[in-house]
Amino acid sequence: MILRPPRLLLLRFFCWGREADDVLAPGASASREGNITVAVMLPDNMKYPWASPRVLPAIRMAREHILRSGVLRDRAVHLLNFSVEDSAGSCSENKAQIIAVDTKLYHRPDAFLGPGCVYSVASVGRFASHWKLPLITAGGLAYGFDNSEEFRTLVRTGPTTTKLGDFVNSLHAEFNWTRRALLIFHDLKRDDRPHFFLSEGIYINLLAENMTVEVLPYEDNTSYQEIVTFIRESGRIVYICGPLQTFFNIMSTFEEEVKNTEDYAIFYLDAFGESLSNEAHQPWHTSAMQWKDPIKLFQNVFVITFREPDNPEYAAFRTELHKRATQDFNVQLEPSLMDYIAGCFYDGFVLYATALNEALADGVSQNDGINITTRMLNRSIWGVTGLVSTDQNNARYTDFSLWSMSNLTTGQYAVSLSQQFQCGLSHELISLALYLKLEKELARMLWRIKWEDLQFESPNKYHKRAGSRLTLSQVPLLPLNTLICVSPFLLTQGNLVAIKHVNKKRIELTRQVLFELKHMRDVQFNHLTRFVGACIDPPNICIVTEYCPRGSLQDILENESINLDWMFRFSLINDIVKGMNYLHNSYIGSHGNLKSSNCVVDSRFVLKITDYGLASFRSSYDNEDSHELYARKLWTAPELLIYDRPPPQGTQKGDIYSFGIILQEIALRNGPFYVEAMDLSPKGVHLIYTVYLNTRVQLALLSLGGEGSTSILNNLLSRMEQYANNLENLVEERTQAYLEEKRRAENLLYQILPHSVAEQLKRGETVQAEAFDSVTIYFSDIVGFTSMSAESTPLQVVTLLNDLYTCFDAIIDNFDVYKVETIGDAYMVVSGLPVRNGKLHAREIAGMSLALLEQVKTFKIRHRPNDQLRLRIGIHTGPVCAGVVGLKMPRYCLFGDTVNTASRMESTGEALRIHMSSATKEVLDEFGYFDLQLRGDVEMKVKWLFLKEELILC
Repeated sequence: MILRPPRLLLLRFFCWGREADDVLAPGASASREGNITVAVMLPDNMKYPWASPRVLPAIRMAREHILRSGVLRDRAVHLLNFSVEDSAGSCSENKAQIIAVDTKLYHRPDAFLGPGCVYSVASVGRFASHWKLPLITAGGLAYGFDNSEEFRTLVRTGPTTTKLGDFVNSLHAEFNWTRRALLIFHDLKRDDRPHFFLSEGIYINLLAENMTVEVLPYEDNTSYQEIVTFIRESGRIVYICGPLQTFFNIMSTFEEEVKNTEDYAIFYLDAFGESLSNEAHQPWHTSAMQWKDPIKLFQNVFVITFREPDNPEYAAFRTELHKRATQDFNVQLEPSLMDYIAGCFYDGFVLYATALNEALADGVSQNDGINITTRMLNRSIWGVTGLVSTDQNNARYTDFSLWSMSNLTTGQYAVSLSQQFQCGLSHELISLALYLKLEKELARMLWRIKWEDLQFESPNKYHKRAGSRLTLSQVPLLPLNTLICVSPFLLTQGNLVAIKHVNKKRIELTRQVLFELKHMRDVQFNHLTRFVGACIDPPNICIVTEYCPRGSLQDILENESINLDWMFRFSLINDIVKGMNYLHNSYIGSHGNLKSSNCVVDSRFVLKITDYGLASFRSSYDNEDSHELYARKLWTAPELLIYDRPPPQGTQKGDIYSFGIILQEIALRNGPFYVEAMDLSPKGVHLIYTVYLNTRVQLALLSLGGEGSTSILNNLLSRMEQYANNLENLVEERTQAYLEEKRRAENLLYQILPHSVAEQLKRGETVQAEAFDSVTIYFSDIVGFTSMSAESTPLQVVTLLNDLYTCFDAIIDNFDVYKVETIGDAYMVVSGLPVRNGKLHAREIAGMSLALLEQVKTFKIRHRPNDQLRLRIGIHTGPVCAGVVGLKMPRYCLFGDTVNTASRMESTGEALRIHMSSATKEVLDEFGYFDLQLRGDVEMKVKWLFLKEELILC
């Protein structure tokens, strides 16, 4: 609960803090139609996990992601950044209230991000609830915020003390600790009281389980002897929450005063893992204290921290976060669990944008915070911190890590619950470890596929590549978007998969859905199509499965060009029986939609059952026409047809009925309920009748066809397929090797010659020399390079030029220019050839020159970091003649007086200046946005020219 009552609000007609991203005039509102304004309220002091230098870069990254992904379509997103700390660097409840009111009056924001401190969240949260504005924060962990009636628009996407209490309750339930526990926490009753609020959830949740909880708050001047005495007299299960140094003081006194330390279980609440920050992961190593036997003392000491996400998105996010914190705030962030809080703010912003987008799509006003907040209740999204799931109180479900001593020799800690207490609790810990392992597997969502990772490919294109594997009559009639090629990130390159679109706006990742997806991924059977994954990115929600190139059983039965003898038919039937037998004995239990179109055949003529499981993903067929709707029900058992909405997973008896219909299709090679030309043998009629009665189908088939028949057919087909596939694989390997070598040769040619010239050579054409009326040539060199080379080793010179020209090459890719050559420190570039670009060549060279000059000012020489390279640039515009010279190592060379003049422009220029001729100046003047400075006449060896311009900026 939040103990401090809200203070009186003093209204002032000005705004505290700063507006960092979008500055708006007082009285102006960014929240007009089409714009979204979010007020960010954070402290600057780095002692807080939600300090502005750590969190604001994450919020800006989230905004960029929202704009880039088009979640809010074309709406602009403005950020207003305010500091909510006082002059002493602490969170200020009063200042937070004043900023909130002033921001509401003058800027009319659509939502608040932050504050993080509990008392500030309490005050601003009540205002936001009254104003019906969403307040999203990764702070505010206090138990009192679970009151959804008082804080109607508060959404917490970070850890909360309630979830910590649930975690501790789970520990007590697993270990059967039902009597009493001790809670010791540090509390100065000022500032934000972090240890008090972190312990609050444990106290309240254990009391709710009818446990006796003895509480001892302590301050800096409290006697540690008194704390240890309290532990000895009160209980054996101890929770300690306080600054790390005070924890060490308690443990040091505990070691001196208590002999049987192994009889106690001590849990240290170290939310951000400060005690485990050393490489050895030994808590006592961060202390300068002298311990008698630290391994024995800490053997039954457990550390509870927030669980650090291990998904790849979080690793990339952390790297970018640290980079931006340095760039924007000149703050060097060390990797810690505090980065997790920044990630929670990121995910909170994205969650708000997602809910806002749904509300706007439904015609709801962007100011209806109650509606938008409701859409964030009980939902899940995938964020940079992994799975983000909220409960009915808009609090995030949070994972915690329980660290224990995993090596009794070295004393190293790890998140491993295989260790046991001295009192013998190994079975409980192992059970808990398995449970946490399952939870981790669910949270990782290995089945998830991003829509952008799917590359569509038409079936016709694939079947052309398939060559001899498929005749024209064997090509299945599939929708154009059925075949896709998954990128190497998900599958090996070239693997084809099939997708099934799901007619739903979005998929709620409930626990039931996550379990269904996990079990689908665990299914591995030869007669069931392999589940590749699922895409849940609206509106492209789909299921991705293995692709079978022979098409469906229905396609094969309807294709009269395929001769199906009875041995072949029995083989297909037996494959269905094996697949359904496995399915009925698995966790999935039944199919629910078995029909001939859901039986597909792979390249080896092995039949596989598809479209099973994932009942939560099944689309309703309400939008389909009546003919297609009723056609789907021809395989449905009569006892299921009486329901308007039969269970999507069906029943096992219903699957047997559907299998009987498929048997009729195979026997007659016609659709369901075909009644003409009934010339079945008595054995065939008896078999179908037996299936309808739900007897042992597999035994009946064996008595009719025999296991030996299937084996002979399998062996025959296996030999034929193996021989054909070996030949095809050999051809495919040779073809791929040839194409790879061809690609490498072309790339090398493109690096030596211009693209258009290289294409002429590839076509076998002779490249003729060509005259160009007007191009712009760039020359540059490094002033003092000769002396620098004399003072450096050859390897250092090569490294310097490689670093410099790699940097230059990356820059010129952004301009319409062609790099002619580099000789030593000389660098030559031209624009306007071989592809003419009008008069744009001067603009492109000028812009490139400015970019190179700006980059070289910050370029660092590895072996001489204190020296600055002095680049000298010369530009000239005029006619040239260009062509390919030579047969061995051919070069694309330029000839003409323009080349010599451009070279003289560079040699007569000055360091860190761009020297250009009057001819270039005349062309640039036509653009009107280059700033040129007159230098004067310069005498050159070739001729007199009035070279009098110097490019300053664009």
